[in-house]
Amino acid sequence: MRRLTAVPRPHLAEPRAALLARFEAALAAHDGAAGAACVHELWMRGEIGLNVERALERLWSVAARTVPEWLPMRHVEWLPKVYEIAARCRAEARGRSNIYLVLLDYRDREGEPYGIYVGMSDYPASERFDQHKAGIRAAGSVLKRGLEVLTGPVLHLERIARREAERIEAQLAEALRAAGLIVRGGH
Repeated sequence: MRRLTAVPRPHLAEPRAALLARFEAALAAHDGAAGAACVHELWMRGEIGLNVERALERLWSVAARTVPEWLPMRHVEWLPKVYEIAARCRAEARGRSNIYLVLLDYRDREGEPYGIYVGMSDYPASERFDQHKAGIRAAGSVLKRGLEVLTGPVLHLERIARREAERIEAQLAEALRAAGLIVRGGH
């Protein structure tokens, strides 16, 4: 697997109309990667949530096999904030540990419908998520409320030294709490 340091934003300077045309072309070609880059750019620009939801739905329906793992399956309004906060976290030493984020479902409660779990593991994020959901060393919040892994914001925090991962896990969780998100984990 090729290591990315951040989710690419190849269309950062592109006007909205051109970006939407590029998205339509990606759908016609069943190109999940190209479509994901367009949806991601709209999302990061603060596009109306309903528009992002519709774009995600259309993309997943025609190109699910080629959509990159970093693109979430549902719109979360505060995702750009998570990218911004996670980007401030840096690790110098390489190792075997990974920081991972899981979207939590709080739609059965008043207020914010989603929360986030911050974790650290020597397993890849998707494998660790599967372990949580199977009850293996599971955090109750992920077992009960975990929806999906949010890979994109922490791609640059994969394969880092354990000591740094422990520090970053706690710092990231605290920064996300300070930004007003519902946060679990981050020990």
